[in-house]
Amino acid sequence: MPANLYPRALYQPHRWREECGVFGLWAPGRHVADLCYLGLFALQHRGQESAGISVTNGYHIDTVKGMGLLTEAFRAGRPVLDGHAAVGHVRYSTHGGSTHVNIQPIFAFGEGGFVGLAHNGNLTNAEEIKEKMISDGYLFQTTTDSEVMLNLISGSEAKDLETRIGASLRQVTGAFSLVILTPDKLIGVRDPKGYRPLCLGRLPGEPNGWVLASESCALDAVKADFIRDVLAGEMVIIDSDGVKSFIYDRAPRRTGCVFEYIYFARPDSALDGLSVWDSRFRMGRQLARDFKGQADIVIPVPDTGITAALGFSEESGLPYREGLIKNRYVGRSFIMPQQISREATVEMKLNPVRFNLKGQKVVLIDDSIVRGTTSARIVSLVRRAGAREVHMCISSPPITQTCHYGIDTSIRKELIAAVKTIEEIRQTLGVDTLNYLSVKGLLESVNDPDNQLHCLECFS
Repeated sequence: MPANLYPRALYQPHRWREECGVFGLWAPGRHVADLCYLGLFALQHRGQESAGISVTNGYHIDTVKGMGLLTEAFRAGRPVLDGHAAVGHVRYSTHGGSTHVNIQPIFAFGEGGFVGLAHNGNLTNAEEIKEKMISDGYLFQTTTDSEVMLNLISGSEAKDLETRIGASLRQVTGAFSLVILTPDKLIGVRDPKGYRPLCLGRLPGEPNGWVLASESCALDAVKADFIRDVLAGEMVIIDSDGVKSFIYDRAPRRTGCVFEYIYFARPDSALDGLSVWDSRFRMGRQLARDFKGQADIVIPVPDTGITAALGFSEESGLPYREGLIKNRYVGRSFIMPQQISREATVEMKLNPVRFNLKGQKVVLIDDSIVRGTTSARIVSLVRRAGAREVHMCISSPPITQTCHYGIDTSIRKELIAAVKTIEEIRQTLGVDTLNYLSVKGLLESVNDPDNQLHCLECFS
């Protein structure tokens, strides 16, 4: 059926761009809902528009979902969730896709009982598959590409669940890390190229207590021990017999999203064996090696510029100072769905420390420049606070392409580095110098000098 026959609010495949957090627990004898909440709380930076938790005791499934932060989605008066296994999700979407119907986890019911799914990532062939499934009689309740995978799995005729999941996911392309819940299993799956992170942990003192999470910081939140990262193309099955796994699909090489290290992940996480904090520190050191200007102090744009600024300070010998104080009650401007929200949020979120800035030649460290509007407002704040010069250093290369694998970088014409030269960007931002980290410097910072492990498409 043609796409234009669907209501605009419900059929927007071009809106399927997400950067979310997923969490799963298997812990017989434990009250897993509270642990799941704590794990999702540690992943709140990955999505702030909605949250959901589903819990099962093996016989029935209970779910609580809501819009907003976890504290809003799970406000007082919600029903008590009881069971030994759970999956949870915090979601970010582009504008138009942020509706209650799209809150995850999402479920389908069939002969074998329910199958629930929470997804981080973005499929690149979801629209094509969805149109075919609709013509074959499938019904869709959401506008997410996650439901495409769910319907493929629930509609598969394979005998066992693992085979159904593997066969279904081999039909899709793009980025996905999944946690899947059934009456008797918790399953984690990572796409064949490993675009999105997923790790496995174990609850100490529990004979069969296991955790799946987007980032290792969520394991810390529930006092679980980190066991390992789920491999690209791997399926991990957790049930009453323990943990087993197999590779369900292979790709020529892993291409994890390098933006996890630049911006998305928390600095206290480790992804695929690499410390996020150390990677950002090394980015800052490389920026300092390349910097040719003269300055008095180094200041970060909090929070994701802090670690790189520390690295810049150590390498350059310039003192590190706080120049911008963040209001902790305002969300991340990059992942706000509407431009007007991003622009209005900047001055609510950051306030200058005039004592540290007045009369100083400042190196201002930030992780990236996407549209440029936020950066220009931050530079204006620093100028108005009395900075004599502002030298902006960015711990990523220029973003010149949109992302198709799960990061909302808008349409290409809105990416400032896609339509302006570095000199034009410098003038637009109103800085004395503008310095980007080179692709080579970025790859060295993430221990991938030959570019064998990461996706760099947004830079080329």
